[in-house]
Amino acid sequence: MSRRVSPPLPYFEVHQGDGPHLLMVHGMLSSRAQWLPNLAALRQVATPVVVELFGHGRSPSPRESQAYRPTAYVTAFETIRKRLGVERWLLLGQSLGAALTLRYALDLPQHCQAHIMTNSNSAFADQAWTDRVRDDMRRFEAAVARLGMAAVERMPVHPARSRNLEPEIKAALVADAALHDPRGIALTGAQTATHSNLERLQDNRVTTLLLCGTRERRFAPARARAQARMKSLSVIELEAGHAVNLEAPHAFNQACIRFIKETSS
Repeated sequence: MSRRVSPPLPYFEVHQGDGPHLLMVHGMLSSRAQWLPNLAALRQVATPVVVELFGHGRSPSPRESQAYRPTAYVTAFETIRKRLGVERWLLLGQSLGAALTLRYALDLPQHCQAHIMTNSNSAFADQAWTDRVRDDMRRFEAAVARLGMAAVERMPVHPARSRNLEPEIKAALVADAALHDPRGIALTGAQTATHSNLERLQDNRVTTLLLCGTRERRFAPARARAQARMKSLSVIELEAGHAVNLEAPHAFNQACIRFIKETSS
């Protein structure tokens, strides 16, 4: 008689705080270190639940490509929510992580109190953007097969290449990047980053805040698509680039705290 094997869960850790649970999901090539400048402030109003994506940091790297798809992440987040014993929680997604928290909000709005997002091209991608990423990921998968971790270290979004981070934050992200699994990173690019939520935005029922880094000009078309189609969306502009929460942490933290207080009353 065969035993049913439960799907793997991504690594997660709970930080005790004063408020509802807050699911926090980072983006491509990041880790739990993404939230170092934010946790202390957010713990004043929430209980952070920090997740690391498959193939990243301390998370496992499933061999099955299906585990990296957004629908599988929704299932994984649901399992975490149930283990924590909470009926509704807050969501916070950064970059690719925002595409996943948005998918969760679209699929299971009854369990979402409110949702905070940062710049995320993958969340609001049009077909042209998705096709480009898919082509890039095919080349990247081939590079990983040849070079392993060296292919990951050459990626433009590797934290070692960042010019806008505080030294201690950059050091923590680079240290965690050494834990990434090259095959897991390749599967993240191929399976997670190529599923847009664009055609479902009008169905959003969760009060959502986009904290938009205005210095990332390439995000402007995706932002316009989101504002044109997405119900229950408000936008606050911050003077920052893609990594909004790291580049403008004080303004980011204050905006999150206000929004959480407003949606928790």
